[in-house]
Amino acid sequence: MSVIVTLRVSGDPGALERMSKEEPERSQRILEHAKSRGLIAHRFYGSEGKIMVIDEWPDPESFQAFFSEMESEIGPMMQAVATSEPEIVFWTKLDTGDDVGWEA
Repeated sequence: MSVIVTLRVSGDPGALERMSKEEPERSQRILEHAKSRGLIAHRFYGSEGKIMVIDEWPDPESFQAFFSEMESEIGPMMQAVATSEPEIVFWTKLDTGDDVGWEA
């Protein structure tokens, strides 16, 4: 079963959007590498002073391999927009019998 990976940092969501628009090739390069490592789904979210990435991966090891391999690309981007260290959490789906949406 796949895992959800969240990465949260304090930072400037607007700066991340601007950077992505100014350097789309970097984002595309990172995304293509992630997909080659098994990435299933990916989204960035922002709130006042906070940035969150939500990914779905086959397993934690796939994400960790990708993140390690792309650190030289991801690190400078995060340093430019983040004001805290990232908090990375791996989540597994719980079977509670009340799923709605996401092709439940």
